Amino acid sequence: MNNRDRQILNKILQEIDIAVDLVRDVSEDTFLDDEKLKRAVCMTLINIGELVKSLTRELVDQHKQVPWREVAGFRDVAAHKYQTLRMEDVYLTVTNDLPVLGDLIKKI
Repeated sequence: MNNRDRQILNKILQEIDIAVDLVRDVSEDTFLDDEKLKRAVCMTLINIGELVKSLTRELVDQHKQVPWREVAGFRDVAAHKYQTLRMEDVYLTVTNDLPVLGDLIKKI
């Protein structure tokens, strides 16, 4: 793995930590009622997707167990269709999927 990919993966892990920390001990109802929190989490998800898009094709191809395409796709939806984004899905993504994504990236 080249140094640039390593740096990007580390930044992704940092963004995952930020998103998970933002919703730690926050119920789904509280999340849904807090516009600032929703926007902060979505911006973090957008950052993660942008970082994923910056990884080399070689690294992505070598680690097909990581859902790179889905992460990048979620970024596109959050960035371009924010008003139609289901915030329940955002909450579940952060609480359930991001910790798994972080574990997969740590193994790389």
